[in-house]
Amino acid sequence: MKRIVIIAFACLLAGMVNGQSVDKDTRMKWWREARFGMFIHWGVYSQWGGVYHGHQQARGGAEWIMNRSKIPVAEYQERAKSFNPVNYDPDAWVKMAKDAGMKYIIITSKHHDGFALFKSNASKWNVADATAYGKDLLKPLADACRKYGMKLGFYYSQAQDWNNPGGAVARKEMKEGWPNPDSAKIDAYTLAHKGHWDPAQETKTFDQYINDVAVPQVKEILSNYGDIAVLWWDTPTNMTDEAAQKLQDVLKLQPHIITNDRLKRPNFPGDTKTPEQKIPTQAELDGQDWETCMTINGSWGYKSWDHNWKSTETLIRNLVDIASKGGNYLLNIGPKEDGTVPGESIERLAAIGKWMKINSSAIYATHASPLADLSWGRCTMQQSGDNTLLNLFVFDWPKDGKLVVPGLANKVASAALLAGNKKLKARNENGNVVIDIPAAAPDAIASVIQLKVQGAVANVNTTGSKKMKTGELD
Repeated sequence: MKRIVIIAFACLLAGMVNGQSVDKDTRMKWWREARFGMFIHWGVYSQWGGVYHGHQQARGGAEWIMNRSKIPVAEYQERAKSFNPVNYDPDAWVKMAKDAGMKYIIITSKHHDGFALFKSNASKWNVADATAYGKDLLKPLADACRKYGMKLGFYYSQAQDWNNPGGAVARKEMKEGWPNPDSAKIDAYTLAHKGHWDPAQETKTFDQYINDVAVPQVKEILSNYGDIAVLWWDTPTNMTDEAAQKLQDVLKLQPHIITNDRLKRPNFPGDTKTPEQKIPTQAELDGQDWETCMTINGSWGYKSWDHNWKSTETLIRNLVDIASKGGNYLLNIGPKEDGTVPGESIERLAAIGKWMKINSSAIYATHASPLADLSWGRCTMQQSGDNTLLNLFVFDWPKDGKLVVPGLANKVASAALLAGNKKLKARNENGNVVIDIPAAAPDAIASVIQLKVQGAVANVNTTGSKKMKTGELD
């Protein structure tokens, strides 16, 4: 009895620390089934497009241009006055995500430049008060998400803020922006001022920023837009446990909300790990929930000169690879300053949607593969009564007409191509399963065969021996 009381107290304490009243498995259920979401990086940095006074930003995503190019606060805010995304169509954005097979959207409500895409009473540095557009951008997006049954989450830069005084700054050297002849002088200044390059950034303390801007704004985004599924923190630069707890406490406004591991490390682990621009290896998987966030080209925010677009094949196979390891794929788009989405992004999302229309049942609500690495592709798993359904994603279609699933001794119940539900012959052979397949692959990127076997399939993948590389600061 004493042990039960101790465990119950520990659980209660954990709930208090996390600021959540709903248990994790209940909150995570939809997220674990979703597997695929859209990340949106959008703000006044899209006006610059990765170019400052004719100089292409030397390093990093375009959303970092203010820091890396050391743009003065007054100049950055002056440019924002002309921000007027008259072609913003949130209904089209959400429909595009839904048609691609995405189940949730995370948008940057406030990135490191401190600019809020929502009307805020905590700071005038927001779209309603500081731009020509003059209207809240998040409300119509929230309405569209409700219309299409799309989960909505907000990214919020809780520590870094380069415009609201007192916000933290991750120091970057001048050479990462443009070849400023005063680089040495500027670098010396940022070194002496914790990364700040403009005296206007230091007229208040970090605590004042947290109390007067960050906490009130998180309250606003969690109060004014209906159900919010995810709060996506980022870059805990100079964050303190005290400040993190104040922000964590605000999550009580949304009892079902999910958070990531970027609020403050290590005492605020959140619900999900966040490998950035990478897919973990099998050795890095430790049984925790994780989500790979990744750009569709090379930049999070719109960069006019970045044409390094990932191919549709890469994007689909990334999604499959991630699902086969039990993770989620948060794929980013960077809209332009007028609110339109680059055509290359639209084209790729449409192609993914075409593939998902046939094969999504092998992605959603699946579990990680129990099998050893497969030379020809990937696998996800679902329970089907007393049987196990293995979704076999074939990247390299065998030329001999036989697909071998090695190390699988469970008796075969059935096999079929997901496209057209064409039945296939399959058999157990020397501890393997052999499936007779057509000469040509139904899909050049990833053909899916659903193999049903009797009983549970033993998982040969043990808990990882390496630590997952999660959540970079930049």
